Amino acid sequence: MTAAEISRIAGVTRATVSNWRRRHDDFPAPSAGTETSPLYDLPAVQAWLRGRGHTSTASPTEELRTALRLLGPGSGVAARLFPLVAAASRRTPEELAELAALSDDQLIARAEKTAGELPVAVPEAEPFRYGPDDAGVLRALLGCVRVAGAQAAVDVLAERELDESAASGVYQTPEGLALLMARLLPAGASRVLDPACGSGTLLAAAARQGAQELLGQDSLPVQGRRTAVRLLLAAPEAETAIRVGDSLRADAFPDVTVDAVLCNPPFGDRDWGHDELAYDPRWAYGLPPRFESELAWVQHALAHLEPGGHAVMLLPPALAFRSSGRRIRAELIRSGALRAVVSLPARAAYPLHIGLQIWVFQRPEPGGTDRTTVLFVDGEGGQRDGAAGTPSATDTATTGAGTRGGSRPRRSGSSSASSSSASAASFDWAGLTDLVLGQWAAFTTAPDTYADEPGVARAVPLVDLLDDVVDVTPARHVRATAADIDPAALSRRVHDLHGQLADQVAALAAASASAGWQPSGASAREWRTATVSDLARGGALTVLRAATPGTRGSKGGAAPTVGRPVLTAQDISAGNPPSPGAVDVHAEATQPVAAGDVLVRAVASGGKAAAMTRVADDQDAGALLGPHIHLLRPDPARLDPWFLAGFLGAEDNIASASTGSTLVHVTPGRLRVPLLPLEEQRRYGEAFRRVYELRAAVRRTADLAADTAATLTTGLTAGVLLPPDTPDSGSA
Repeated sequence: MTAAEISRIAGVTRATVSNWRRRHDDFPAPSAGTETSPLYDLPAVQAWLRGRGHTSTASPTEELRTALRLLGPGSGVAARLFPLVAAASRRTPEELAELAALSDDQLIARAEKTAGELPVAVPEAEPFRYGPDDAGVLRALLGCVRVAGAQAAVDVLAERELDESAASGVYQTPEGLALLMARLLPAGASRVLDPACGSGTLLAAAARQGAQELLGQDSLPVQGRRTAVRLLLAAPEAETAIRVGDSLRADAFPDVTVDAVLCNPPFGDRDWGHDELAYDPRWAYGLPPRFESELAWVQHALAHLEPGGHAVMLLPPALAFRSSGRRIRAELIRSGALRAVVSLPARAAYPLHIGLQIWVFQRPEPGGTDRTTVLFVDGEGGQRDGAAGTPSATDTATTGAGTRGGSRPRRSGSSSASSSSASAASFDWAGLTDLVLGQWAAFTTAPDTYADEPGVARAVPLVDLLDDVVDVTPARHVRATAADIDPAALSRRVHDLHGQLADQVAALAAASASAGWQPSGASAREWRTATVSDLARGGALTVLRAATPGTRGSKGGAAPTVGRPVLTAQDISAGNPPSPGAVDVHAEATQPVAAGDVLVRAVASGGKAAAMTRVADDQDAGALLGPHIHLLRPDPARLDPWFLAGFLGAEDNIASASTGSTLVHVTPGRLRVPLLPLEEQRRYGEAFRRVYELRAAVRRTADLAADTAATLTTGLTAGVLLPPDTPDSGSA
């Protein structure tokens, strides 16, 4: 392990670890690495820390990761622990604590007995046998299930196995996206298949929508085990069948047809079996080109559907226009199999650099109703245009454009959904889901009388799609035209935006006033610090954290809040008030927010423009705490909330208390705070409050400026606005 990893375990800075190396002769010597990047033996370091009285401040998931590392690569223990997670999820926290307190021999025997009580529902599960070296990881696993939840433990085990197998390109479907895709299926879809089930997110979402029979297949054994255990946690009453193997080459359900297929297949796979599967009967719409593996997955899904059954698939945007797939796209359209295409904003799902698309298919029924149109929804445009606090240029300037299923209004100070600070972890899935489901419901209820929403959604006749290109990119078909825009309404919109922008610029100038900021002296101030864990042990604050999916007792499901707002990580990042009650949270994992609470985002993203912390005010009080947020409740007699929030959100502090690279997870117990008298804390707290207001003013001004510029550009280029007169324009 590196010095940085030692600092995370001990809850200290790297400088402290370096100081230990110099000052203590008994500090473990490097066992590997180089002089500039030494590596240390983990057990030796842990023993030294225990001898010095340093207790670990790592989260339960980090403790499990550390215990798995102790066993070394190739141990295979992660695969054997999956069944134990499912068994442990059925125990109470008290029972798990009692198990962890047993001796090594007793713990191993009890673990084997407990895991053996489950039916063999995990693909390729090895016998439930554990050795003396496994006692540490068994205790870490029980602790992770007890504190962080069974699903968190499953994800850590899968992460370990994927690392050891060097699997690449494995991305988990975001919970919000999985739920959106599942809700696009018709009510009553009971039998659902996912032929590339991965982590099982889509099948779990289908179970939440009422599916009773869940079928899945994945080429990676670890993903099959992961899905099987996830479904045991999320849908214990459902009938499940999970298989391991290549669905295209070795279909585990060759003669099975289902009500629905949900799938997020692998993209760009050139070795999908083009030559050996050339005469496969599944290719009813044409042989998929060698470089169009996605079209093979599409036809595989359609082949497994009952007539009239639906398939909802997440696909790359290039599939909508690549010339190599033109003929198959034309056949899918001509037959009526393609029902809708929905574009997603970039960074809504992995890979984050592209905006993926949801394609909805329906297997044609013999003698069924002829379908004459395909629905296109521009989710990226709908989020960008419909999310502003006031309607966008095309929203107010279109004639007959309603608000059916529109995105949740973005409140003052929020950022664009297409901003680089957006991520899968903080994306507004509630707003996008409302937008897409509203359009889909209106289209399927009465496709012949469906009213388009220019710039957001449009039903396009099949004949208009069957040209030389057969491009089904949503943005190409839904964009507003000049005929959709009312010049008078757009002019009023521009006037209103200019007034708002002028007011906001004045507010920004007031917030950025430089008076009162003075240097500290010839050098920076130095002070003693304490970790959040230290402060919690001393009673200066209490640390609470919203439960994550898979928390024991939630059955893996989420309950939508009704009538109660939810404070989300995106609200903290953007400086928004709590989100309306359309956000899904786990019914047994909610935590109300009180004025004076300090909120810390659990995932660091968005750069310097995004706030990591905030102090709850009266407007936040009573809101439920959404996922991915840590809540710290300070004792006001000992800690000033704004002082605490300011220092906790410092860039260096977040970096030293975080793990991960793509998604940086913050461990609150390792964050450090200066030890200052309460009166001095309040001085700093007032300064941090001013800084927070400055950040919020900057975001509001930037949003209004961007909206004003986009509206003006739309009006000028559509021919519905004239350039203003200038002194030298003359009469020509």
